[in-house]
Amino acid sequence: MKTLKAEDKIISAVKKIHMIGIGGSGMCPLAEILHSKGYELTGSDNNESAPLTRVKNLGIKVFMGHNDSNVEGAELVVYSAAISKDNPELVAASEKGIPTMERSHLLGALTRRYDNVIGVCGTHGKTTVSSMITHILVLNKMQPTAVIGGLLPLINSNGIAGDSDIMVCESCEFVDTFLQLSPDTSVLLNIDNDHLDYFKTMDNLVNSFSKFVNMSSLCYYNGDDELTLKALNNFGGKSVSFGFEKTNKYYPENIKSGKYGFSFDVYKEGEYLTRVDLHAPGRHNVLNALAAFSVCFELGVTAEDIAQSLKTFTGAGRRFEFLGNFNGFTLADDYAHHPTEIKATLSAAKELDYKSVTVIFQPFTFSRTALLKDEFIEALKIADRVILTPIMGSREVNTYGISSEDLAKNLSNATVIDGFENIADYIIDTASDGELVITMGGGDIYKAANIIVKKLKSE
Repeated sequence: MKTLKAEDKIISAVKKIHMIGIGGSGMCPLAEILHSKGYELTGSDNNESAPLTRVKNLGIKVFMGHNDSNVEGAELVVYSAAISKDNPELVAASEKGIPTMERSHLLGALTRRYDNVIGVCGTHGKTTVSSMITHILVLNKMQPTAVIGGLLPLINSNGIAGDSDIMVCESCEFVDTFLQLSPDTSVLLNIDNDHLDYFKTMDNLVNSFSKFVNMSSLCYYNGDDELTLKALNNFGGKSVSFGFEKTNKYYPENIKSGKYGFSFDVYKEGEYLTRVDLHAPGRHNVLNALAAFSVCFELGVTAEDIAQSLKTFTGAGRRFEFLGNFNGFTLADDYAHHPTEIKATLSAAKELDYKSVTVIFQPFTFSRTALLKDEFIEALKIADRVILTPIMGSREVNTYGISSEDLAKNLSNATVIDGFENIADYIIDTASDGELVITMGGGDIYKAANIIVKKLKSE
């Protein structure tokens, strides 16, 4: 029996909910779930987007722009962490005595409405594995509900409202957000040195992951990862390991590199199950696929059906997403923003059949760039050519005295270019036949890729 919190009582008591920023990638799937459960929704947003169109197509009334009148009639106002405290709708809700709830608390309340919540956590791979599990379950008619941190091409959305008791939930450790959730099953992929501006020490970070998995009764975990094993030290439930080593319950054999990604045999405790052909590049995706495979196989999907489903999985949005071939060069986009992720993506790129690899990297947050400067430099050295944007500070002020030039001066073929239009023009002028160009970062660098596509298509 899941322990109910204050937000659960609010959700049970209301029927009319207003969502500020309803077109956001994190808010849209929650709107879809609430709508499927019969809530009367309204929402507001400043920008048209694909998720917003999806929300509107459900028949949900959406106001463009934020106005205090938008909350009229609402019994609850939900907002994302990106909404400022002086937002007129939040201010109006406070003045009218309407309860407000941050998005992560609403997601937590929704996880307590499902009997089998699969919480996918880890420093790297959360979106990919959440997407893979959802992709497999949808194709095999398991009707899951899902909330994912990236676009899943199969459903053309960040989430879906299904009719079963299964909910796949990407569970992010940033500022301990995932501790709002109530997972029945946890999937722990890895633990790496990220968000230390909040956690301060690796022990604190490991402890948070330990708290998360201990909320579940079943944990799938990466048996090759030392810090993951440390987080599971005091886990009292059932645990299932996956990894490259044969000591794991699920492991791969006969790994071979193909045109679109790796293929491998899946073994469970020494027994051959099936062969998997991935269309998602990179050796790290072998591990991601194993994690998804183990979860879905133990949910009752056959090994062959999982293999067939994974063959059609081409990645989540912004996870080595190919955008097209233009004037002889290929353009892709990737969300990698930590050195480990950059290394994995660029190593995967170098394994493919291209003459050279260019990365356009946007460093994200001053604290991460300063703390991991040397690691960023080593990871970016894998590319043949590096283009850096100025650092995107996001919520931070640059008290670290760090700049992209500090990275560039330690790289042999790097340049810093300010402005996405300027980057697009530079790439169009300099990209050569057989070159792979990847825009990369956790901010809005994807806009540079979109500008390149738009300019070349107009030509």
